[in-house]
Amino acid sequence: MNKEKVFYARHDAHDDETMIEGFDIPMNRDDVERIDRLVDDYEKSIISRIDDEYLIKTTFSDRLADGIARFGGSWTFIIYFGAFLVAWMIWNTLPFTKSLHFDEPPFILLNLCLSFLAAFQAPVIMMSQNRQAARDKHESVINFAINYKAEKEVDDIQKHLHRIEGNNVQNLENIRNEFREIRALLSSIEAKLDEHHTRSS
Repeated sequence: MNKEKVFYARHDAHDDETMIEGFDIPMNRDDVERIDRLVDDYEKSIISRIDDEYLIKTTFSDRLADGIARFGGSWTFIIYFGAFLVAWMIWNTLPFTKSLHFDEPPFILLNLCLSFLAAFQAPVIMMSQNRQAARDKHESVINFAINYKAEKEVDDIQKHLHRIEGNNVQNLENIRNEFREIRALLSSIEAKLDEHHTRSS
């Protein structure tokens, strides 16, 4: 599975704080590493479940096809099979083994064996590739679902933060208005006290 972050961190060069882009939430390096670790653990658990499901649904013939495709597409097979072909041709061309030759040049039996191998190896490899393609498709669907859900959650969090920010601004404005009223009331009281003091004098 391809790893995709649900947030983007913006690092400030002047300190060790990191801001989550779009939210302006300060986070230190430990918080970012902890979130990355949680995301990695979540992805590993999903991959483990996919592997378990893959193994449960895999039959012996499927595992055999996977093993043949894995070996047939490796350098080990190329080296071993190349050595076998060289040994075959040398054995059937050396003069002192002429009495033991079983496939004289142009190696008709070898060509038949190669044709037989190619005829059976190609379908087996295609079977394994089809199974791998089905698994990749399944993983891509899961990736899309995870990314879509993460995007929706990020949008919800962003809306919630904006709502909190709007409420804070509104509350601050209400507090300022209350302070103005209190200041006006105190000024009125002070003016009345001054007027009363003047009359008393």
